[in-house]
Amino acid sequence: MKKTLRILCIVLALALTVTLIQLPQERVLAKSDLPEEAQKRVNNAVILYIGSADAYVNNQKRQVDSLNSDVTPISLNGRSLVPVRFVSESLGAKVEWTQKTSTATVKLNGKTIKLVIDSNKMLLNNKEVTLEVPAKRINNRVFVPFRAITEALGKKVFYDRGLIVISSKDNIFNVKTEKTLIDGVITKVNNLPVVGSEAKLKELLKNSKSSYGYYKGFSDDTIDSAQGRITNSVAEGIQTDAISPSSSLGNSAPQSMKSMNNSKSVDYSTTNVQVQGVDEADVVKTDGKYIYQVNNQRVVVAEVYPAEEMKVVSMLNFDDQKFSPQELYVDSKQLIAIGSTYMDVPVHRIQDNPNVSSKHIMMPPAYSRNTVKAIIFDISDKNNIKQVREIELEGNYVSSRKIGSALYLISNKYVNFYYIENGTENFTPSFHDSACKTEVQNIDYSQIRYFPGCESSNYMVIAGINLDNKDEKANVFTYLGSGSNIFASQENLYVAVTKYNDYRDNTIKSYNNTQVYKFSLDNGKVTYLCKGEAPGTILNQFSMDEYNGNFRIATTTTPTWRSSQNTTQNNIYILSDTLSQVGKIEDIAPGERIYSTRFMGNKGYMVTFRQVDPLFVIDLTPESPKILGALKIPGYSDYLHPYDENHIIGFGKDTEESKDGNSTLIQGMKIAIFDVSDVNNPKEKYKEVIGERGTDSELLRNHKALLFSKEKNLLAFPITVVQRKASNLGELITGDKSYQTFFQGAYIYNIDLKTGFTLKAKITHISDEDYKKSGYYSYESNKNVERILYIDNVLYTLSKAIYKAHSLNDMRELNKLEIK
Repeated sequence: MKKTLRILCIVLALALTVTLIQLPQERVLAKSDLPEEAQKRVNNAVILYIGSADAYVNNQKRQVDSLNSDVTPISLNGRSLVPVRFVSESLGAKVEWTQKTSTATVKLNGKTIKLVIDSNKMLLNNKEVTLEVPAKRINNRVFVPFRAITEALGKKVFYDRGLIVISSKDNIFNVKTEKTLIDGVITKVNNLPVVGSEAKLKELLKNSKSSYGYYKGFSDDTIDSAQGRITNSVAEGIQTDAISPSSSLGNSAPQSMKSMNNSKSVDYSTTNVQVQGVDEADVVKTDGKYIYQVNNQRVVVAEVYPAEEMKVVSMLNFDDQKFSPQELYVDSKQLIAIGSTYMDVPVHRIQDNPNVSSKHIMMPPAYSRNTVKAIIFDISDKNNIKQVREIELEGNYVSSRKIGSALYLISNKYVNFYYIENGTENFTPSFHDSACKTEVQNIDYSQIRYFPGCESSNYMVIAGINLDNKDEKANVFTYLGSGSNIFASQENLYVAVTKYNDYRDNTIKSYNNTQVYKFSLDNGKVTYLCKGEAPGTILNQFSMDEYNGNFRIATTTTPTWRSSQNTTQNNIYILSDTLSQVGKIEDIAPGERIYSTRFMGNKGYMVTFRQVDPLFVIDLTPESPKILGALKIPGYSDYLHPYDENHIIGFGKDTEESKDGNSTLIQGMKIAIFDVSDVNNPKEKYKEVIGERGTDSELLRNHKALLFSKEKNLLAFPITVVQRKASNLGELITGDKSYQTFFQGAYIYNIDLKTGFTLKAKITHISDEDYKKSGYYSYESNKNVERILYIDNVLYTLSKAIYKAHSLNDMRELNKLEIK
């Protein structure tokens, strides 16, 4: 018996040894389909990508491990590790494994390398070398930092955003000038799986949690009673970035430009955006001479400089179309109007389908298919504006960005599984690009990829358009997945979506996680790079940021009823360029939630709130982030905007404790300047409270409503001021019904660090008679000021009914233009 057991142990040990050392049979997947220029450079090279099972060796595509597709290069604590045997033998080395000592030996050209599992020491020809991280055994394969093994073998390494190229050449690609070529290589060695067929799509949709209601035949507002959440489009996160607050100093764009439309150079303000060089669409744009405005079902083009000669020069009217403009981009050549459209889709009567029982009839007889459209106009002649192109994507508008001459448009199409099952809806989303000179077409299964493990029965469609070439067709990328908020740098796009965890799993930290998908952006082309995840959910686009190649994200975790924690907590996670976690701060302000976040270079600022407003100052050193200081004051900030590197402006609400001390009462709008020069002791340097309970500003929900210029000491925003009425004796009337709108318009401040806020002017477009008609809230009015901007030394306030021009020197009204 003992002999038999001894033999079995020997057999098992041998089997393990074979598993660890065996070279998987060479499995050539395909001949090289790398870009032609890349093929010339990577002869005798090994190409890998973090997280991808595919590789190229000597220009032939291979699987890293033919026995296990889970064996891929990995990122661990910000370090990239590769499987030793695959890399070594691909370079011509011999590899041996010694089970007894857990040692891998690599030999090539007179060099001998010894690696011991879990040791951070490597022997190179018996000389000890310290590794960044110890050798690891993962999936029964030995992994080691890629630079250690390749450089020890005398090879050169090129690395960029997860791409690893091992060769005998220095600088095989140029990161600064050859992004297009590098992205072409990444596309081939790293990509998501393809849906491919109708059957595969149905299989994926059936496995999707969010398609549960559709599959069972429920309506769009299905409530998942087990988890207590609504799975309609609102709950899934269809919120455009156009209505979310916050921004970032290291990335923040200056709010002024120089116009060349006039005989002399003119300074003018631009949209308050999150990242310098990355434009965001808004309801108003200016080029320093003209103002372009979304105005109900039309776009108004008005010549406003000089102010004394303001006039409307063009009106793009969409009343007779299904198109409803929402936002604009403008450059020296073109105007891009982005808006929603729809098409009526007839649904077969349910009784006409013999496969469906009448007891399952829960759907309306018809529905509308939503689309988002970008219409591009040539504005070289403002009096004769011409439409030159349109791009239409099926789905709801998520957001867009414009980087130079490249426009990126993102939509979500929610899949109604019930309609699909009964043959009344196309399986794949459709798009139309007038540059293709074809009708609306559905995207083929072979062109749709999916995120493994994604539980969303939605399509995310990303279109990249090169605006410089109106005949070049849009690059349309379709993914079975979804997105709710985006962050874009000049180089990369990050799409965030909420993942709902199993509430019964007591091992998870939070009921929700945030999945982040990273894409490379290159002049209208989009390349998928990687996926990451962080516990909790984000507030808006300003919960995300990119700095020095790392991605930072601020989240709030909501515990499950089975978890050990019993209250909300806030966190900041720092992820590497391949979205693996390198640093974190968790459990910030238990019981509160994030109201605003601002990333400014290597520091971050977070405001949480329950009864007081803690402003946290955070050191964002990647491997060791930490809280440096905190300030607790009444109120909270919905939006943080940098004044300079040592001062932040907060916009939010003032609060006061109730008389019984059991609750907090929201009061008027509060603006404040915070001094963070002493990171350990931030201070509220100045503050201003406007109005009383009910006072509101779009700025608290939309950062684009802010006008700020440090150079001009100028701060302005639209606001609706609510105050209590006074009796005939001058005493304030009590009770909620006593509150009334006293003002709607723009507040204009001088701002500096010596005096703080100085109210310079209040500008309204509403008459005294209009105010008399208002109640607790201002009635819906085309005279409500929406945006404020400046051109040269003139301040413009804009509503849908009126444009007013005032001198910035003395706030004297210069002119008024009525929009009819």
